Amino acid sequence: MTIPDNHPRAESLRIRERIIKGMHEKVVAEAGLIAHGRGEAYDYLLGEKTPDCAKKQQEIAIAMLLTSKNPVISVNGNIAALCPEEIVQFAENTEASLEINLFYRSEERVKAITSVLEEAGATTILGVDPKYHETLEELSHLRRIVDVRGIYAADVVLVPLEDGDRTMALRRAGKKVITIDLNPLSRTSLWANVTIVNNVIRAIPEMIEESFKLKEKSSDELKELINDFDNYQSLQETLNFMSSRLRELAEGKLEDPTKNL
Repeated sequence: MTIPDNHPRAESLRIRERIIKGMHEKVVAEAGLIAHGRGEAYDYLLGEKTPDCAKKQQEIAIAMLLTSKNPVISVNGNIAALCPEEIVQFAENTEASLEINLFYRSEERVKAITSVLEEAGATTILGVDPKYHETLEELSHLRRIVDVRGIYAADVVLVPLEDGDRTMALRRAGKKVITIDLNPLSRTSLWANVTIVNNVIRAIPEMIEESFKLKEKSSDELKELINDFDNYQSLQETLNFMSSRLRELAEGKLEDPTKNL
């Protein structure tokens, strides 16, 4: 489908088309379309822009990855469809491994996502070869299948997009979890060490740029940033931001688009 440039929601529609295309190519699970739509709804509460509280969350996440001994970025179908080049670049910048980990796992989907990541420039992709598979015992679904070189051995795992039970399992396994989740009240957001409440389409490119700056800081400086961070306080700031926007709109600051008709 061709999206006209003058359409008021052109960019949003193009993003939706990527998800739909990804579904037809077996990269995205059908449920991934629902998840994307739910995220869009929360993004309205942010004004479809990155708030200052999210910029701070992103900074802390990068610092945690840069000071990690074995950082891993988990990739699902939506991430592969929405920002494959960006996630590969970000992994390179932070020296993190990429691992495919899927709830709706099938060999067909694993191959499709592998192909997308390879086309985006990834040279090493974990979670693909069965001889390296291990299981997270706490999980009963297919996300329990992890790579012994990757998530299973990781000290920090970036889980882009909502995934509550796996986040809980990873935390209980002693790992630190970073998530990018537009829903600040999800189990993922509440259980993660660092929750980035932002649209992944904005967050990853912004984090790529910020990572170049943070790589110039010393390990002690990065650890100081991390030690001063409180995820629950940060989530409260996000909720206050969303609430303030809604109050302003409810108090009459919502612009009437029909007033000049």
